[in-house]
Amino acid sequence: MRNKEEMREYVEKDAEENDYYLCPDDDLLEDLIEGLVENEKRYGYPSCPCREASGTKTYDSDITCPCEYRDADVEEFGMCYCGLFVSKEVNEDPSKLGPIPERRPDEVIKAAEEAKGKGYDKKVVSEAPSVEEDIEVWRCTVCGYLAARDTPPPVCPICKAKAEKFEKFKGFS
Repeated sequence: MRNKEEMREYVEKDAEENDYYLCPDDDLLEDLIEGLVENEKRYGYPSCPCREASGTKTYDSDITCPCEYRDADVEEFGMCYCGLFVSKEVNEDPSKLGPIPERRPDEVIKAAEEAKGKGYDKKVVSEAPSVEEDIEVWRCTVCGYLAARDTPPPVCPICKAKAEKFEKFKGFS
């Protein structure tokens, strides 16, 4: 598990690699890093400190920092959901820090809450709530990343390709 200094280095490196800045509010930044460290100790992975994790990595993979929604949030609102990663504009004017809407789909939140409520063990997959069969699977034509959701992700979390680079994946038929 990482300590605060190691976690800070981890998020600084990620921010630099993706042309983001870290939260310009030093107190908030410190709280967010502490939350990531605590969640990594608690769950074994650094889930978003501003969302409730289920404790089951399968259900929380989309909110493991940096979360799946970060790029779209920073692009649209200048910051990610918790404010850890921000755009240059928000970095230069911290008064632009503020709440943004949750992108995490309700059905994903519900499934994670059910998993937490039933105490699913990370190794128990057969008892986990099943995913609706009619959900689409999208494939990034640039890197091959697969996303199971109603619409393609706004930005590929792997190669940063935009939504228009995704196509419906037919490989599971």
